Amino acid sequence: MEGLQLRTLYKDSGELELSLAKVPVADPGPDEVLVKIEATPINPSDIGLLFGAANMSAAKFSGSGADVKVTAPVLEGLRRAMAARVGQSLPAGNEGAGTVIKAGANAQHLMGKTVAVLGGAMYAQYRTLKASDVLLLNPGTTAEQGASCFVNPLTALGMTETMRREGHTALIHTAAASNLGQMLQKICLKDGIQLVNVVRSDAQAKILKDIGAVHVVDTSKPSFMDDLIAALVDTGATIAFDAIGGGPLAGQLLTGMEIAAVKKSPGFSRYGSNTYKQVYIYGGLDTGPTLLNRAFGMSWGLGGWLLTPFLMKIGPAETEKLRQRVANEIKTTFASHYTKTVSLAGMLSADAIAAYNKRATGEKYLVNPSL
Repeated sequence: MEGLQLRTLYKDSGELELSLAKVPVADPGPDEVLVKIEATPINPSDIGLLFGAANMSAAKFSGSGADVKVTAPVLEGLRRAMAARVGQSLPAGNEGAGTVIKAGANAQHLMGKTVAVLGGAMYAQYRTLKASDVLLLNPGTTAEQGASCFVNPLTALGMTETMRREGHTALIHTAAASNLGQMLQKICLKDGIQLVNVVRSDAQAKILKDIGAVHVVDTSKPSFMDDLIAALVDTGATIAFDAIGGGPLAGQLLTGMEIAAVKKSPGFSRYGSNTYKQVYIYGGLDTGPTLLNRAFGMSWGLGGWLLTPFLMKIGPAETEKLRQRVANEIKTTFASHYTKTVSLAGMLSADAIAAYNKRATGEKYLVNPSL
């Protein structure tokens, strides 16, 4: 049995090549299942692997259907970052959902069921996986509804769990009108957590206010820092999750948290407040340098945060609790909405790449490999 799978290849010529390949489909072992993938989202983390440092605005397109091919140059100055990938044809796609069409002896209870999957290589027609790696969706949940069960929902839940485990009581989130950001706002409303949402336009602010957000601050406004400080005084947020990465924003968040802390604590110290402030960068919408203007005392931290290491840290039992919450609330708290559904070949069209590579709010694409 064979199926189509999307591959991304970086050549030693300095070109990135995207294509569809026919790959063998393994029969499931005793503890495995074979899933026909019917829905898989295009997340920013997927785009990072798909395109790497390639200049997609200069991409060339050829072929059609299963023979479609896209080639794009990688700028000379960025090739070093791609060096480890030379000659490797890599699959992509972090998550998806579909129907179990074959099941091993110990996984017969999943036969014919709709499941969500986190296992990589999801831009494919079929995937053979361990039964323990799939999430059985509740009756009546479609593959499309369950396609984004893992990356955004578990990341949002991971943020609130990290907040609690590290002793904070409220949090800040940037690029907050994203699909993930909307989920985080719904979680915070449901769980009674105060959240400061950072956006960059009135339209994004409206998206969040329409679902009940109380604190939304806009980086494009002249009053941004004053608005941020007021929200931090009100909420007491001392931990932030930043999807932007580059530029001055991480430093501005630390500064805002410091000023809010000083307003609440009497006295003066040349070393700043004793309140510990943490910013975690978990995305790279701005790939430039992270700029820090050291105006936030000496009690602070800046680091990276990723979902997989967090789940490994909390262990299988706690991870399963989070997964089950997602399954139970997939049509409400964790509902995802998509701009367009495309086939594997359609995913490699010029129009589709131009659209989803913008990573714009409200323009999330879904891939249906069975089309």
